[in-house]
Amino acid sequence: MERHITLGEFIIQNQKDFPYAKGELSALLSSIRLAGKMVNQEINKAGLANIIGAAGVENVQGEAQQKLDVLANDMFISTLRKRGEICGLASEEMEEHIVFNDEIHSNARYVVLIDPLDGSSNIDVNVSVGTIFSIFRRVSEPGTPVTLEDFLQPGHKQVAAGYLVYGTSTMLVYTTGNGVHGFTYDPGIGSFFLSHPNMRVKENGKIYSINEGNYVHMPEGVKKYIKWCQELDPATNRPLTSRYIGSLVADFHRNLLKGGIYIYPKGTKAPKGKLRLLYECNPMAFLIEQAGGKASDGHTRIMDILPTELHERVPFFCGSSEMVDQAEAFLREYQD
Repeated sequence: MERHITLGEFIIQNQKDFPYAKGELSALLSSIRLAGKMVNQEINKAGLANIIGAAGVENVQGEAQQKLDVLANDMFISTLRKRGEICGLASEEMEEHIVFNDEIHSNARYVVLIDPLDGSSNIDVNVSVGTIFSIFRRVSEPGTPVTLEDFLQPGHKQVAAGYLVYGTSTMLVYTTGNGVHGFTYDPGIGSFFLSHPNMRVKENGKIYSINEGNYVHMPEGVKKYIKWCQELDPATNRPLTSRYIGSLVADFHRNLLKGGIYIYPKGTKAPKGKLRLLYECNPMAFLIEQAGGKASDGHTRIMDILPTELHERVPFFCGSSEMVDQAEAFLREYQD
């Protein structure tokens, strides 16, 4: 029987792609893997333990935090702090970034931005959720405290990004700029095994993912694109199929495997869109581009946007390249 390679083995084998990293990046990815296994364990027993439902507080975005939001955030911070690979961390759940200020961490060369539990409101109804992470090399001098500028870098500066999806099976999907690779967790052994090497998204897909309940608040170009997707045209494989879970990781993962487009536009209820550039859009954009797809805000490449604040929001169009191109064409034609 063929022996499958583990995530740890894969990371070590591909360490040569980072001659400047001296093993820190590999160790950092291993830390994220460990924290993900811990969060996965808690999610799997969420129906039995008192960790589902709202925590009774709001995060910096003014959104109700779920109990597992807080738990996942604490687990990733604790796990990453115990290692010496990063000098600071920013989380969607916290207003300010964290400075790891002791001697070991202040000499580290990486920072992590993380959405600890994307789609957490779906846990109560047993729908797939996930963790999204993004890794940058710091721009400040090693040995000094990490600064805000270390986090406010454009997405094309990322050295690694990925997500864990906690679903019928748990997967870790990541890129370090050399393709996208997916690993499935075997709970019996306690290891992630390479199951989806060199993942590629179709140039054109049959799925569009958007919350059509917000239709009246959407830009005219997006409305026209949705109608175009729904029209019957056998020559262009339309009408398309609408699939929207409401968990970015789950929607993105499905479209990556099957081909499609994910859209969260701006609207009167969310003037700049709902998704966060640093914690959600940048890492997903890095992944989709490495898989042969495209990500934009409807006009500009996501990874070329220079962030100005930790919790900046942007419209998000991501997926199969031809579908994103078509959506952008409608936005150009019907400018608001």
